[in-house]
Amino acid sequence: MTEHEKPRISARKAPRQARSAQLVADILEAAARVLAEDGAHRFTTARVAERAGVSIGSLYQYFPNKAAILFRLQSDEWSETGALMRGILEDRSAPPRDRLRRLVHAFVRSECEEAEMRIALADAAPYYRDAPEAAVPRVRGSAILRAFMVEALPGCGEDTREIAGNLVMMTLADVGKRLSEDTALAAQVEAYSDSLADMFETYLERLNRG
Repeated sequence: MTEHEKPRISARKAPRQARSAQLVADILEAAARVLAEDGAHRFTTARVAERAGVSIGSLYQYFPNKAAILFRLQSDEWSETGALMRGILEDRSAPPRDRLRRLVHAFVRSECEEAEMRIALADAAPYYRDAPEAAVPRVRGSAILRAFMVEALPGCGEDTREIAGNLVMMTLADVGKRLSEDTALAAQVEAYSDSLADMFETYLERLNRG
């Protein structure tokens, strides 16, 4: 692959039957174990096929290369994060400040509980991040937070809400990553989450006051 080519990361085809769906599930389960145990640099389709107990030809029916498998694992993780965000931020039974606090605690806790896989996925990102498909899940996550910011910052303009939303997500991601990588810090995850939520609340209140 030349430096100007982008990796093909779309699945070759979607499973249509229960047997095919189980095959793909077995491949992805094996891929997650190989990635967590061996790391991104030693991750190969041959290792995944062997761990899944399938032929390399069967694997290639659904995934054209290792980048496609790694991207699918990352996409599934992004989908879980998106569902977490949607379930909390779209719950209008609670005021925005309470929802944001719940999101901070749930997000950071999730990062710490799945630290090994999150770190491995971060190491795998260079294999697929330049492909156009990689931008789609991130855009969906941004849309969820963007809609929430309309509620949380009703008196602010679109540009202000966009910056605020981006800062919240970037800070959440960075803090979650840092805590997940340091077991001593992770032991205080609730205290850090509370402090981070306090920071966000103060920041949004200041923006609403103009």
